[in-house]
Amino acid sequence: MKKLLSISELAKLLNLINKKTKKPLNHVIRYWEKEFPSIKPVLLNKRRYYSSKQIEKIELIKYLLKDKGLTINGVQKVIKSNINSLDDYNSISLQTDYIKQNIKIKSKRILEKIKTIKHGKKVSH
Repeated sequence: MKKLLSISELAKLLNLINKKTKKPLNHVIRYWEKEFPSIKPVLLNKRRYYSSKQIEKIELIKYLLKDKGLTINGVQKVIKSNINSLDDYNSISLQTDYIKQNIKIKSKRILEKIKTIKHGKKVSH
């Protein structure tokens, strides 16, 4: 079974944290769940948990909302976009930008782990 993240862990991963109180902004993720039906957390003991597929969707939503400045309606259109339509070129371009950024981040993490291994230090996950 793949590891599931709680809503608080996901908020921290996405850097959705109240700057004053340092508490995770779980309400933001719950709001996105209402706006994007494709986000369906697993409920265990009345607590929300997210799979890696769900996390990827939520990361894309956050990227489009926060980094690219799209509205909720704009993000909904991007997510529903059909790759075969010429009108969706801009939407596809936004998704490609997100994928490129995600690959860069993951590559940096891998390089950091390789450097720590080279120096004989233990790698933390």
